[in-house]
Amino acid sequence: VYCTHTAPDYSLPWQKQRQYTSHILCSAFMIGGRKLLTNAHCVEHDTQVKVKKRGDDSKYVAKVLARGVDCDIALLSVESEEFWKDVEPLRFGRLPHLQDSVTVVGYPLGGDTISVTKGVVSRIEVTSYAHGSSDLLGIQIDAAINPGNSGGPAFNDQGECIGVAFQVYRSEEAENIGYVIPTTVVSHFLTDYEKNGRYTGFPCLGVLIQKLENPSLRACLKVQSNEGVLVRRVEPTSDSNNVLKEGDVIVSFDDVRVGCEGTVPFRSNERIAFHFLISQKFAGDTADLGIIRAGKLMKAKIVLNPRVHLVPYHTDEGQPSYLIIAGLVFTPLSEPLIEEEREDSIGLKLLAKARYSLARFKGEQIVILSQVLANELNIGYEDMSNQQASHFHLVVPLLCSCLACKDRYLCFEFEDSYVAVLEREAVADASSSILSGYGIPSERSSDLLKPYVDSLEGGQPADQDFGDSPVSNFEIDSDGLLWT
Repeated sequence: VYCTHTAPDYSLPWQKQRQYTSHILCSAFMIGGRKLLTNAHCVEHDTQVKVKKRGDDSKYVAKVLARGVDCDIALLSVESEEFWKDVEPLRFGRLPHLQDSVTVVGYPLGGDTISVTKGVVSRIEVTSYAHGSSDLLGIQIDAAINPGNSGGPAFNDQGECIGVAFQVYRSEEAENIGYVIPTTVVSHFLTDYEKNGRYTGFPCLGVLIQKLENPSLRACLKVQSNEGVLVRRVEPTSDSNNVLKEGDVIVSFDDVRVGCEGTVPFRSNERIAFHFLISQKFAGDTADLGIIRAGKLMKAKIVLNPRVHLVPYHTDEGQPSYLIIAGLVFTPLSEPLIEEEREDSIGLKLLAKARYSLARFKGEQIVILSQVLANELNIGYEDMSNQQASHFHLVVPLLCSCLACKDRYLCFEFEDSYVAVLEREAVADASSSILSGYGIPSERSSDLLKPYVDSLEGGQPADQDFGDSPVSNFEIDSDGLLWT
């Protein structure tokens, strides 16, 4: 797979970064329906994707049909009839067992021809997917996986594809730890795409859970048996917020008993993280929960949907939102922006909010003043950067407020007690000269041209504090609290 990437410039959101072609190729393989599978990170921010068959000199233009960031899978199509001549799609096999042989095929570093490495299945468990910052079932193998293997198939001894190579664990303390996306996750991705005509993502329960290993803790919660997990926090944007409460104990999921370590039965003589059962569902599916509340066993139904991140790990394909007012550049905070700006320039307070705060409603954003484009109108504000705007939880209401303002001055307040005041009429007069002076095509991104509908429903106060809590297992020890 040959991909040319053009990523957004999150610090200068009105433009894109310089395009580049990956110096390390990726791999892909053919499945039914004349389509190809590869990794989502192989075709991220793609401008052009080309593919070449083994033993063929020609490259063919491919189109990305669907991209699953959370599961790191992408679906490609090739229109050329020539490409599909004399080929057969791979057959998917079952989930392997420990010590089953596995063969990884792809185009890794070290040469231009196809490479084959062999090993065994070392472990099967819920694994952290680095690209999507998600936790899904994964297969750990000891066969060599190197840059370029990404997107390539892994086979069992019967020649069936058991998954897609996608990441490795590199450490001075460990060797030969590679990971394969199993066919169960691949099938979920493909079924989701076929059902909806697009990829909607893996759902979540939307609760922060704690293990109930301690007998005193179970006795305090009036849990008689050695099972269940404690609900410590509920995401406001999830359906669980309408059903579950802090202090509830989840003892079953679709009639499957949940152990006190947060595990459920998995095949014979195996157990796996409770999150595995949730990942088998699709967005919009209903789950039947058994819960203990104040010592009483209850049943509850909950609709499962993908998690809503206050600070997204990935932005949709396209440009980030931005709004420029007299040189003040406002944009939503995102993980790519934090990575681009570097954590030390973002500041500890804003970084903590990004890591641990929860979205209170779907679409909520942390709106920041990214930078100030120096102009005589904003003298004294030039050094302000990465400041969170107060009172605004979306860029759009900030725009509406400015357009509707009839006062002499526009006043912007920020979380660190900073304030910026601009004369309204002078702002209108200076906008065009600032844009032309900095070579900026528009004072706002294209998505801010659309009509705005307020998504804060139910009369919930905008300044209500739901507290700070981790939004990802990456931020805490694996033996602590877990989002599921």
